[in-house]
Amino acid sequence: MIRLLFAIAAGIVLGGIVHLVSVLALPRIATQDAYSRLTAITSVNGVSALPLTEPGNAMLPFMDPAFALAVCRYDLSNGPIKLAVPVSQSYTSVSFYTRSDVAYYAINDRSAGRRVIELDLMTEAQHAELPEDEDVTAADRLIIDSPTATGLIVLKALAAEPGLMPQAQATLAAAKCGAPAEPPARQGATKR
Repeated sequence: MIRLLFAIAAGIVLGGIVHLVSVLALPRIATQDAYSRLTAITSVNGVSALPLTEPGNAMLPFMDPAFALAVCRYDLSNGPIKLAVPVSQSYTSVSFYTRSDVAYYAINDRSAGRRVIELDLMTEAQHAELPEDEDVTAADRLIIDSPTATGLIVLKALAAEPGLMPQAQATLAAAKCGAPAEPPARQGATKR
């Protein structure tokens, strides 16, 4: 009887270990992650609109068909990028993901408190290289540190009614994602 209980307990522990290892390893060995699927239809450091979500054709998992979607596939190896997303009539959100689909930051129109969500995205090393400027405060510009040099920025605009979908798509079409017009170190100098 003791042998049978020991065998059952050993089987449960071994099964738990195998399950845990496979669940943790799957995201790293999967070949068709979101970044890979979007590589063919998006450009680097530019905003690309995604087709409307319908059953069977969703580019990303768990997407709501009431949202217009756009993606910026970023690469910070050549320097920081600036993101500017106009706020839609209903609701707008911006989510940041690493190359391996780990979410690390999100902001929406209500927390931004402005008509345009504007921020600078850079690596921690690029942020450390910025000179400290007393004229530029945290309220003047939002800086997001990316844990990786490449990743995805997912932009969403809600169409509260089906007839408002073109307006939500137009809002995201006006979004900008790319190299800043001037280096981030000089932006505070022009505000004097």
